[in-house]
Amino acid sequence: MSPEGFVIVNERTVFSGAIFDVVDFTVRSPDGEMMSREIVRHPGAVAIVALTNSNKSALLVSQFRTAARREILEIPAGTLDIAGEPPEHTAARELAEEVGHIAGKLEWLVDLFSSPGISTQVTSIYLARELTKAPHRYHATGAEERFMKVVEVDLADVDRLVAAGKIVDATTLCGLLMARERLTMMQDGYSTNDR
Repeated sequence: MSPEGFVIVNERTVFSGAIFDVVDFTVRSPDGEMMSREIVRHPGAVAIVALTNSNKSALLVSQFRTAARREILEIPAGTLDIAGEPPEHTAARELAEEVGHIAGKLEWLVDLFSSPGISTQVTSIYLARELTKAPHRYHATGAEERFMKVVEVDLADVDRLVAAGKIVDATTLCGLLMARERLTMMQDGYSTNDR
């Protein structure tokens, strides 16, 4: 029984894919109602706010997303798809693969549920600073990545880009806002703690 009184009575995998599974959960509510919930069981992901230009800009990628049916502007990201690989290692690898940089400093910012109503996916967002060019270890696994473009965005323009519908990815928005807050705290002399 969970602290809230909901009890998972049964779970059955109804789809098993290369990256995620869909599981049908039977749940009993605190008042005894039985519910069925289809949940995407996901291994998790990382996303990286890669700062450039004396921490005034960030490197984003623009890539076609089939579900959205359009190109989406996003911070570099990737699935935790290598068993046992620590999230910070995945973040460093994705940073090099997607935008061709290595971070001198890589700091954890926040963990967030991407869509807790339907998915177990937790995304760990990192702040990458003191970037240097890396050998581009790019390994495109699909057409989306082959046609992906790297875009530099000024942090001062984030609000305008969101209002204009140019940034619509929730993880990207959260990461950019958390990065701005972390930079403000650092400028104000507050210490930041990695987890």
